[in-house]
Amino acid sequence: MAEKEKKARRSENALQKYWRETTGELKKVSWPTWPEAWRLTQLVLLVMVVMGVFLGVMDTLGREVVNLLINVK
Repeated sequence: MAEKEKKARRSENALQKYWRETTGELKKVSWPTWPEAWRLTQLVLLVMVVMGVFLGVMDTLGREVVNLLINVK
């Protein structure tokens, strides 16, 4: 039996081997439930908004500092 399996695997091309290994790995994945996925999506969106505001404030402050330094005579 082992020889047949080895012979069958030898005749596989790279794409077939990739597909077989990928589907095997995906069966091992622990997929999140819908509530977990929704909670994590909300968390990602919240972090994006907070970082956007933070970067916007830092950009404005940096621009004002540069303008003050340029306008100093």
